[in-house]
Amino acid sequence: MNVPTADGVPGNGVIRVAVVDDHPVFRLGMTALLGTLDGIVCVGEAVDVPSALTLVEARTPDVVLMDLHLGDRSGVEATRMIRARHPGVAVLVITMFDDDDSVFGALRAGASGYLLKGASPPQVERAVRAVADGEMLLGPEIRARTVGFLTRGTGTVPPFSQLTDREREVLDHVAHGLDNRAIAQRLALSPKTVRNHVSNVLVKLGVSDRGQAIVRAREQGLGRG
Repeated sequence: MNVPTADGVPGNGVIRVAVVDDHPVFRLGMTALLGTLDGIVCVGEAVDVPSALTLVEARTPDVVLMDLHLGDRSGVEATRMIRARHPGVAVLVITMFDDDDSVFGALRAGASGYLLKGASPPQVERAVRAVADGEMLLGPEIRARTVGFLTRGTGTVPPFSQLTDREREVLDHVAHGLDNRAIAQRLALSPKTVRNHVSNVLVKLGVSDRGQAIVRAREQGLGRG
C-alpha cells in the first residue's frame, strides 16, 4: 500500500483529497472516513471559498469534496474557480441540496460527481476513486434527476446555458436595471441570496462587473421584455 511519507506528503498512487465544508462536524466525520480508506489521504480542510482556493493552490489535491453552501458564497462558484485554475483537480460535490439549480449549476461549473450527504461510506469511497480516475459519478437520486432532465426534450437551448434557471432569471432582472433589493422583492428572495446569484453570474460569464453583465445579457435578448 502507498502511504504518506515522513514529511506528510503522500507517496505515488495515493489519492489526495481536500474537504471543503463550513460544518465542522461534517468535516470531522469526512476526514475520519477518508483516514480509514486504503490509498486515500486527506491533505487539508477549508470552510469557505477563499480558504478552498488557498488550500487547492498549496496542496494540489487530486479530488476536492465540495459542499455547495459556504457561508455567504456558493460552492458552485468555488468549483468553477478551482476547475478554471487547476483543470487537473476533480471536484466531487457532497451536499444536502438536490434541486435542479444546485445539481446542474454544479455540473455546469465543472463538478465530476454529485452525492447527497446521506450517501453511505462505500458510496463516498467509490465516488472519490471514480472522479480521481477521470470518471463522472452521480448518486442514484441525482442520476434519476439528470436522466429526467435530459429526456424532457425541450428542443431549444436557452441563452447562457452555463447558468442555472434561477441565475438566468436574476440576470434578466439585472439587465432590466434592477438593483439587488428590487430583485429580491420581485423573486421573494433575500438580498443576500440575490447577491450570491449575481456573484455566480459574473464568474460564469467571465465578466468583472454588473455593467459588463448587462451588456452581455442584452446582446442575448435579456432585459428587453
